[in-house]
Order: sequence, then C-alpha cells, then structure tokens
Amino acid sequence: MGITERKEREKEEMRKLILEGAQKLFLENGFEKVSIRNIADAIEYSPATIYLYYKDKNDLLYAIHNIGFQKMITEFQPALNLEDPFDRLVELGRRYFRFAFENPEFFDLMFIMTAPIDAMACREDIWDEGKAAFGILVKCVQDCIDTGVFKTRDAEVASMMIWSMVHGNTALFLRKRLEMFEENRRKEVMEEAFNLFVETIRRGL
Repeated sequence: MGITERKEREKEEMRKLILEGAQKLFLENGFEKVSIRNIADAIEYSPATIYLYYKDKNDLLYAIHNIGFQKMITEFQPALNLEDPFDRLVELGRRYFRFAFENPEFFDLMFIMTAPIDAMACREDIWDEGKAAFGILVKCVQDCIDTGVFKTRDAEVASMMIWSMVHGNTALFLRKRLEMFEENRRKEVMEEAFNLFVETIRRGL
C-alpha cells in the first residue's frame, strides 16, 4: 500500500471514529446537548482534530442524518418486495411509523431539526437523502396509478399528501401532542387514523 492510500485509509478511519463517537453521544444525550468538545473528549482527541474533518456541528449532524436515512431505507426494503403496489404503499407507511418510534432521535434529526439543512445550504447542496426516500414513495404511488388503483395522474402531488399525513401523525406522537388521549390509547388512535386514511385513499385518490 502506497503513502497516499495509507493516508486516505487513516482519514476514513478517523472520520468513522468521530462519527461513531458523535452518534453515541447524540443518541444518549440528545443532539442539542452535545458539543464538539464533548465529542472530542469522548474519542480522546482535540476539538481541532474534529474540525479537520467537519466544518462545524451542523456539518457533523448532516453526516449523522445520512446514517439515519440509510437505516430508514434499509427498513423499507421488505415492503418493496411486495408485489401489489397498494400493499407496498401501506407497508411503507407502517415501516415509517416503526422507524420513527424505534429511532426518535434520528427521526428528529432527519425531519424536524434544521441543522442538516443549514449545513447543506452553506454548500448550496440539494437534499439528496430526502429526495431518494421521497422517490421510493413516488415510485410506489406511480405503480398504484399505472395499475388503476388511483385515478389521480400526478404521483408527486399524491405522494406529498400521503407523506404529509403519515409524517404529521408521527411527529404529533413523538412531540407529545397526543397527550389528550389516554397513554394506552395514543398508538391505537394513530393506527385507526392510518387505517381510515388507507381506506379513504383507496376509494378516492
């Protein structure tokens, strides 16, 4: 292995060490409570070392938000194997709920916090991770249109409506905005609302 290859490998190993240390702290303490210095202390390097790899905390959060999208898309994969496009769509919705409930910190970073988007704005980047995830939904909706399940012809608009409903319910639950229901009733209400929505779009979209 040449000098250049060895240096690149060392850089990747350091980047991985930083990400692993940051992710552990963020998931344990919350993204808002962790600083670059906290991360540096955890991996036993100076803050200056981290700044060699990440411009600021937002940049680091953006890298972790990418990990969240990789996890979510992996969670989607079994649904994509379903032959019936409407069954596929319903299963995607259920898996979106499940991912959020099991990974609330990731969900918050991916869809609620502005930090990753701020990091992209500084580089004038496009939100490729969100675009890829939304593309999975659009493809599924387009398959529903092509097979006559939906009458609408605009898959993107229909996908936006579907995502908004599923995401809205999820965010309300995670942000504790369903406290008007008894604790043992909250997920049940969400499930029933989702089932009603599924039947509504099957009949009328």
